[in-house]
Amino acid sequence: MYRILLPVDTDPDRARGQAAFVEDMPTDAANIEVVVTHALPPDDVEDPEDLDNLTDIETVTLARDYLEERGYDVTLAAGRLPPADGILDMAEDHDVDQIVMGSRKRSPTGKVIFGSVSQQVLLESPVPVTIVGTQLA
Repeated sequence: MYRILLPVDTDPDRARGQAAFVEDMPTDAANIEVVVTHALPPDDVEDPEDLDNLTDIETVTLARDYLEERGYDVTLAAGRLPPADGILDMAEDHDVDQIVMGSRKRSPTGKVIFGSVSQQVLLESPVPVTIVGTQLA
């Protein structure tokens, strides 16, 4: 089973783009497990097993529903702050094979350097990291 970590932020178009990238992978949905995560503020995470606060985040449910409707096995997992450290820890905890992150639209100069979270994950991840754009509804 190929396991992908999908850390979403609060932008629905980016979350949709990340989910669409997974759908476009050259293998059947039955061969891929997706872990959808979002870094929750510590005050919102009383019990790591309680995912109620995580499902309150629109992008988490959007990515989960999109992928489940297409036959993917999806697990939700609450990340921790700071987000880059949480993503890297989650990748290790869930033994993922790949991380698929969203990207903001940037100016030509801004494209030279990714955001700080993306950059840290790219530099420190022990697994491949794919940065994808948005997918409009």
